[in-house]
Amino acid sequence: MIEEEVILVDHSDRFLGTMPKLQAHIEGKLHRAFSIFIFNRAGELLLQQRAFDKYHSAGKWTNTCCSHPRPGEETIAAAKRRLKEEMGMECEIHPVFSFSYLAEFENGLTENEYDHVYFGVSDVIPQPNPVEVAAFSYINMEKLQNNLIHEEEKYTEWLKICFKEVIVHHKKEQTNE
Repeated sequence: MIEEEVILVDHSDRFLGTMPKLQAHIEGKLHRAFSIFIFNRAGELLLQQRAFDKYHSAGKWTNTCCSHPRPGEETIAAAKRRLKEEMGMECEIHPVFSFSYLAEFENGLTENEYDHVYFGVSDVIPQPNPVEVAAFSYINMEKLQNNLIHEEEKYTEWLKICFKEVIVHHKKEQTNE
């Protein structure tokens, strides 16, 4: 099996090349990623609990789906593909914001990502891939905000880092409906 490659970028998300995914995480190279936040019509966020054998952040709760586009793949197309592969669902999504973050893990790996954030709304019940996802749950944003403060060890680093921006955009979208 060929190891998946990630797209290396600069801090303006300009293409620099490609690298095997694990090598990029070992060397801490900045690479393109995406994070999807699917809300139900009640405004609750669909969270996934990462599978317990993931190579980092195993068993932690996070946003609906996240991954990396493949070389030559548009980021939004990759996001839709992974939403189907991980959560077994399709949903219209749209870009909301981007951010960069750096997080080091206890196993020596580093996430150094330029992350494109997408939002969508769906009441479809996910059919998660058990290789990727241990469980899923819907949560209202206020409860999640409280959990990220009082139970932060249960959540992924990238969710904690971008959550303030997510909640701002979520509130804007709710008032524009």
